[in-house]
Amino acid sequence: MERTTEKVSKYDGLEKMSVTEILTNMNNEDKTVPLAVEKSIPQIEALVTVIVEKMKIGGRLFYMGAGTSGRLGIVDASECPPTFGVPHGLVIGLIAGGDTAIRKAVEFAEDDLEQGWLDLQQHAIGENDVVVGIAASGTTPYVLGALRRCNENNIATGCVVCNTGSPVAREARYPIEVVVGPEFVTGSTRMKSGTAQKLTLNMISTSAMIQLGRVRGNRMVDMQLSNNKLIDRGTKMVMEALNVDYEKANQYLKEHGSVRKAIDSIKAKETAH
Repeated sequence: MERTTEKVSKYDGLEKMSVTEILTNMNNEDKTVPLAVEKSIPQIEALVTVIVEKMKIGGRLFYMGAGTSGRLGIVDASECPPTFGVPHGLVIGLIAGGDTAIRKAVEFAEDDLEQGWLDLQQHAIGENDVVVGIAASGTTPYVLGALRRCNENNIATGCVVCNTGSPVAREARYPIEVVVGPEFVTGSTRMKSGTAQKLTLNMISTSAMIQLGRVRGNRMVDMQLSNNKLIDRGTKMVMEALNVDYEKANQYLKEHGSVRKAIDSIKAKETAH
């Protein structure tokens, strides 16, 4: 295993830099992240393909991680229902230390090899599900132990790590290794590694949802209408699709409760006539 995430930063004397120098150097490093993700697209595709297959037969997607990695999984999972109109239990984010750890670090929570599997059991994990471990280092015991037990129970496993040849990647059946190089602040994997993980998770969930029919054209036709901004956006989608004015589109949207249902219902009535 090569611990790239722990290598010494290419920069030194950070405290002597001006704010402009700090920001410029950080930005220069950040520019390299999408290129690192690009190299991993074949790995991402392999994992997404399995996720879609499992979801089509009733399976769920679990993200697991500790610290920043765990929080990123929770963010991605929590955004799927409002964006794509899926149930809250379809994509689930778990973090070492439980919900308390979302806001405040829980000491040594990530070092428990057994707790990850126990957390999955609380959700009645099964063979139709997919578990993706998120760990920049690729060594987090909480994640490693969970993936190991999943493999023993014939549950599909994937991971998103930022080192090559890590224990987590070796354990996962569908590993994704996005190697971004040393961090600007040595070892601070909330920086480039975190950005790489966020980009990768965006790709995983969005591509899976598109494959499952949750996007039409390029529109979020199943999004939850949970605030005025989204109602306005949905109204404009209906306007465009049905060629009606704003008031009529808004009326249709409120009557049917979703962009997809409004468009499909009105079009069906027009076809019937």
